[in-house]
Amino acid sequence: MKAIVALGANMGDPHENLDIAIALLKESTEVIAVSSYYTTAPIGGPVQPDYLNAVCVIESELPALDLLSLLQGIEKSMGRERLVHWGPRTIDLDLIQYGALLSKSAELELPHPRAHARRFVLEPWYEIDADAVLLTHGRIDQLLAQLPTRA
Repeated sequence: MKAIVALGANMGDPHENLDIAIALLKESTEVIAVSSYYTTAPIGGPVQPDYLNAVCVIESELPALDLLSLLQGIEKSMGRERLVHWGPRTIDLDLIQYGALLSKSAELELPHPRAHARRFVLEPWYEIDADAVLLTHGRIDQLLAQLPTRA
């Protein structure tokens, strides 16, 4: 099943951290496409460095919660600590969309509840899949057009 995974990092060497996370994804899933890396200002949380963000399109047959566990395992293996809400991080892997699954469980909300308002998700996703649709929200090109230049 096709999944959209957003990646972000702003601690250590963010470029290297994204490279490592993508390599680890390739060991466990079929990575179909990877966007360019985008530098973006942090949203919310404490004062912190800018982020480096990207989006991957992957194929996986794992159940959704198992795919989420895989992503969280990659984060943990790379030293991700969840100390401050929206704080700086070595790596962040967010499951944005997984096939046509809709979920509002405590463990997993699909599509990601804030993806439609995040340029740092939509812009790299659009780069690698210009016809993409974010379930429950519409075409990502139209969502991007509605966002401020920096969001």
